[in-house]
Amino acid sequence: MSLASIRGMITMRGPFILALAWVASACAPRTRPGSEPPADETRGRRRIGSLDPTAMYAQAGFITESDPIPFIGSIRFLAAESPDTTLVLVTLSLANRALTFSGEGDSQKAGYQVAIDMRREGTIVKHIDARESVRVSTFRETSRTDESIIFQQYLPVVPGQYVVSVAVRDEGSARNGQDEVTVTVPRFSANTLSSPIPVYEADLRESRDSIPDMVANPRATVVFGRDSIVQLYIEGYSLASDARVMVVAHNDRGGMVWQDTANLAVSGMLRGVVLGVPVSRLGVGRLTFAASVMGSTDTVRTPLFVTFGQDWAISSLDEMINYLRYFASVSRLQSLKDTSAEKRAMAWAAFYRDTDPDPRTSEHEALRDYFNRVETANLRFREEGSTGWLTDRGKVYVTLGDPDQVLEQGDVNSMGQRGRAQIWTYAQHRLQLVFIDQTGFGRWRMTSSGEMAFEAVAARERR
Repeated sequence: MSLASIRGMITMRGPFILALAWVASACAPRTRPGSEPPADETRGRRRIGSLDPTAMYAQAGFITESDPIPFIGSIRFLAAESPDTTLVLVTLSLANRALTFSGEGDSQKAGYQVAIDMRREGTIVKHIDARESVRVSTFRETSRTDESIIFQQYLPVVPGQYVVSVAVRDEGSARNGQDEVTVTVPRFSANTLSSPIPVYEADLRESRDSIPDMVANPRATVVFGRDSIVQLYIEGYSLASDARVMVVAHNDRGGMVWQDTANLAVSGMLRGVVLGVPVSRLGVGRLTFAASVMGSTDTVRTPLFVTFGQDWAISSLDEMINYLRYFASVSRLQSLKDTSAEKRAMAWAAFYRDTDPDPRTSEHEALRDYFNRVETANLRFREEGSTGWLTDRGKVYVTLGDPDQVLEQGDVNSMGQRGRAQIWTYAQHRLQLVFIDQTGFGRWRMTSSGEMAFEAVAARERR
């Protein structure tokens, strides 16, 4: 979806409320054999392992909830009309999959409610209730797992320390989620800067008594190899006419990866800039952007994440290549690994494009489904000392998905191995695999003949 079309979907419901429903196509959820855990394991489920980005965002001070209704949000600050008032921007990011949709005519509709409380010394000083709806044109769009809904709320408050509580409720079910964070709302005096706000698009506002015309990036996240730039919205207040702003990006090891200076354009009674930063210069991982007026010691900061996908907390290309061992061929992954550092963004972009089954959509459906299987394998097939997706049954499931049939047998003797047996059948591949639990403690091992047959099929399936 283009940024121009995003702007057309924004609706205003009052002086300090902005909501955005951002939708596109996706694939329907997978089905699973009845003998396995209940269907739709990923909806409302607490994700596990290093793939779960929730802890990454929570550690950076974001609003987070992963179960039973996942959302991620951030809080940013801008000057309001009076120096004694600050405009607090609360933004939330949800996926369509977090909500319950039902048919309405030729489309699907879901509703959700957001409640925001700002408490100071135990007293609620600001309370907002918002009720929003989301419409999508097809059923498969309801299963999107990426950021497909953005909620924005502006609240004017007196500077000081607050506890901000955010609750989200799915109107189509009994599910709800809540989180709270402590924030210090700054006072904007002369020669100061607003929070640097990661945005999808923005126009500079002309006065402190107006609302910025922007679509914020609640997760402060861009995707390596897909997004060419990240945009930061910055305002300056009562600056000298020749003032310049320096912006520096540091990685999580403290090393500087990018810096630039910029003039702030005059927009009515305000000055500001929407600064574009090339993602290829930043690398992958958590970064901190620091902005300051040149010659001033006051600095404002914001975290930013460069990831391989909004659902995956994967911090390097080498880590991603390790996860893709069952997705792509050895030669293809080795080619990625051998790429020089300065060309890795281009190489990943080419890999992403070439393996995307439907480039017309915003999601890479094959990678989405693959990582869903990795997470499901971690739940179903974990063994003592082994992560689920790396066990014998896990690697088969991640590669081929659900078997058409699973048979369990008691004490058997197969290929010289005694113990309990599971027999997985994949009719499409004319493949039958036998797993033996010799110890009785759930350590299932594929027979050697099955391993050879599986690898032959897997080689044809991998990209």
